Amino acid sequence: MDSFYVEVERREDPSLQGVPVAVGGSGPRGVIASASYEARRHGVESAQPTVTALRLCPNLIVVPPSHGRYSEVSTEVFRIFRSYTPLVEGLSLDEAFLDVSGLRRHYDSSVEVGEAVRRALRSELQLPASVGVASNKMLAKLASENAKPDGLCHIPISGQLGFLQSLPASSLWGVGPATLASLRGLGVESVGDIAAMPEPTLIGLLGPVSGRHLHDLARGIDPRAVESDTEAKSVSVEETYPRDLEGRSVLESALLSHAQRLSGRLRRAGLVGRTITLKVRLDDFSTVSRSHTAEAGYDGARELYREAVRLLAEVDPRRPVRLLGLGAGLLEAADST
Repeated sequence: MDSFYVEVERREDPSLQGVPVAVGGSGPRGVIASASYEARRHGVESAQPTVTALRLCPNLIVVPPSHGRYSEVSTEVFRIFRSYTPLVEGLSLDEAFLDVSGLRRHYDSSVEVGEAVRRALRSELQLPASVGVASNKMLAKLASENAKPDGLCHIPISGQLGFLQSLPASSLWGVGPATLASLRGLGVESVGDIAAMPEPTLIGLLGPVSGRHLHDLARGIDPRAVESDTEAKSVSVEETYPRDLEGRSVLESALLSHAQRLSGRLRRAGLVGRTITLKVRLDDFSTVSRSHTAEAGYDGARELYREAVRLLAEVDPRRPVRLLGLGAGLLEAADST
């Protein structure tokens, strides 16, 4: 979905159409949760302090978040997704992978399915969406980013390598600032440069796991299947940030967004999780995890956020944070608790 929180607010208040808008907290410690494309042109972006956003865009309209409404609309969005295929893997309140390979007898192409989904979202919910169509999850994700705002991008199998080669190296999953600095030390700037490197060189630079992973991604190889939320053994959300996060208030704001996303995934799947796990990856790539198992399951954003903040207090990161993750395990049907 495109600027999901903002577009939901615009649906309720048409006067917000066509002007720079952001959803977020006000005051000296407020953080931007979502920004319209008009605001992004001024440099406003999510996870940015509101005071910084207002300095970049003085005429920015900042709307307080309505999280209950976003969850309700998200349920409708996923209802539309599942009306096409049961194989839906939610990434957040407003983003998902759909495996549409089983629709070959009903549609001439996957592109036709993507356009049908976009039309349904627009006609039923009055919301714009961008769709990426490709043969695997990584390429579909990159295609959806290329389609924004409010478009569709198809990467045919014959065009995969051509599409990838010109992208900056930072486009690939797992290429954060530290990895990018190491790659640039070898003169690497693009995905094509990575693809041209021998696998042993990447392994020597990044280690066996990250080296092989990056070697495959640069060649368009991503074997992961779409995992339906209802079939998962655990449900989690995580994000690697373009700029490292620093400061307790910024981390807690990011965890609030994670808690809302995780709650949406659990409730759409009709599940609760008894074990809550916090994952923190620092700028030196060291990773710290903390978990807590309760007698009763969680699925509400408020309870998940409270537990995430409690777990964060046990971590006390002394370095900038490049990735945050929040997950729920020991899943049970919500109606069984």
